[in-house]
Amino acid sequence: MPQPAPIPIGDLRLDGAEPVFILGPCVIESEDFLRTTAIQIADIARRAGARWILKASYDKANRSSIDSFRGMGLEAGCALLAALGAELGVPTTTDVHSPAEAHLAAEWIDVLQIPAFLCRQTDLIVAAAETGRVVNVKKGQFLAPWDVGNIAAKLQSSGCENFFFTERGTTFGYQNLVADMRSLYWIREQGWRIVFDATHSVQRPGGLGTTTGGDGILAPVLARAAIAAGCDGIFLETHPDPASALSDGPNQIPLDQLENTLRQLLRIHRAAAVEDHA
Repeated sequence: MPQPAPIPIGDLRLDGAEPVFILGPCVIESEDFLRTTAIQIADIARRAGARWILKASYDKANRSSIDSFRGMGLEAGCALLAALGAELGVPTTTDVHSPAEAHLAAEWIDVLQIPAFLCRQTDLIVAAAETGRVVNVKKGQFLAPWDVGNIAAKLQSSGCENFFFTERGTTFGYQNLVADMRSLYWIREQGWRIVFDATHSVQRPGGLGTTTGGDGILAPVLARAAIAAGCDGIFLETHPDPASALSDGPNQIPLDQLENTLRQLLRIHRAAAVEDHA
């Protein structure tokens, strides 16, 4: 299978040679929380020898309940992410929800993420493409893997060549998702870089009534399968205490389990690479 072109992201390259990990909590719960968590992640990634991008949402715009915590807002959130990224020497990413947000976030953020529910919103795709930033499009839960070609065409027609897709599960009945590892192959086969979102793939949307449930214990399992199947990176949300998280707690990996998870994934990647070239 022909390899897609490498994508430069700050000092990193999304190129398949070594997986890139997109790591961080679901939402910015406070400035102190994100700073403390990001510093811990940086230490863990350094010990594990993992390349990574810092992620967190400044606004959770698609919460189940009107009463759910949203975040600290665009300007404060993006400025904080940018400051932490510079301090830790890593690129940053966050999700944007409108063309105006895309243009504003691009002043601070290295990778603009298009949420899965908005992956067909042409104006948002075009706006993100026009910023000149790298764009990560989460494949909608309602799309087949080959449907991402239409999204790619929108990005390319707007002058963006540095983009990739993230697989995050497909709707499987009510309040459930299934991760089809064939999707990683089929998206790569079309010529696009592909990341696997292990934490959102184990969601049970709306499963707790006013909040989303999930099977966080399975996130490392799916991540291992995705690395073995072949992908360019893994998206993992992590939290010091998922039970107390203000968003997506049931799906996040406890921070004290992150280092072992990263080491396992790197070992699997290296083993799979040896097999590929044997």
